[in-house]
Amino acid sequence: MAIEACGGSHYWCRKFTELGHDIRIIAPQFVKPYVKSNKNDAADAEAICEAAQRPNMRFVPSKNVEQQDIQSIHRIRSQTVARRTALGNQIRGLLMEYGVIIPKGISFIRRQIPLILEDAENGLTVLFREILIGLYEALHKRMEHLDKRIEKLELKLQTIAANNEGCQLLLTIPGIGLLTATALFAAIGDITAFKNGRELAAWMGLVPKQQSTGGKPTLLGISKRGDTYLRTLLIHGGRTVVRVADKHDDRRNNWIQELDKRRGKNISAVAVANKNARIAWALFTKRVTKKEPYKAAA
Repeated sequence: MAIEACGGSHYWCRKFTELGHDIRIIAPQFVKPYVKSNKNDAADAEAICEAAQRPNMRFVPSKNVEQQDIQSIHRIRSQTVARRTALGNQIRGLLMEYGVIIPKGISFIRRQIPLILEDAENGLTVLFREILIGLYEALHKRMEHLDKRIEKLELKLQTIAANNEGCQLLLTIPGIGLLTATALFAAIGDITAFKNGRELAAWMGLVPKQQSTGGKPTLLGISKRGDTYLRTLLIHGGRTVVRVADKHDDRRNNWIQELDKRRGKNISAVAVANKNARIAWALFTKRVTKKEPYKAAA
């Protein structure tokens, strides 16, 4: 049976699998080319059937309940962080109109707002000071609530990672921490859907985008396909590895240092993220038999 990826598709995949069916989930962008003329339910069903029979069709890896639980925690945490950032950006943007500049970061806002209110010579009007006091009080209360919520969500992720074999293997890779390990475990689903590590890296959008024609290959920047949140975590982890590469003397870090000198830190961070994705594929495919953590020498 074939299902177009949508809200609830993983739930129905599990239900139909329990009934003995072999289920395939197809991304909507791969179904759309097979829709004939006008869009309706019958045309959509026919398009899904056509797409499912293609020999080279790529399917969406199905997720179990545990993976969906972890992914839900990540979605809630990401939204909470975004709300906290939005509050700080609003205050920074309003103060910028009055010529008062605050550096990026929640900690700077918390420290500098009281100093700005005490400064009588910064050109702020009495009305705006009253508004700023109200914003700061609301910020302080909401920030405290959001900080506690983020901390509770991260504690749940720590408990999950401590009791999950796959997350423990991923944590042994340099550049993969708690958030990346749990998000990667929740997103991958069935690792057998990827033939090799490069397919997994391509699924995350970490490989060059092609614009080739007439037998002449043209490679551009990374494709940025797939899960933006997961790709961002991997690249942030890559930046951390690049920053401390000069403090270690081994083959991997020597490669990172040479790449950094030749191409710069941004490309080096993406290259490390790409390599970590391939290493994650290797660990997941071998954990059933070997269950070995990451080894730099290998």
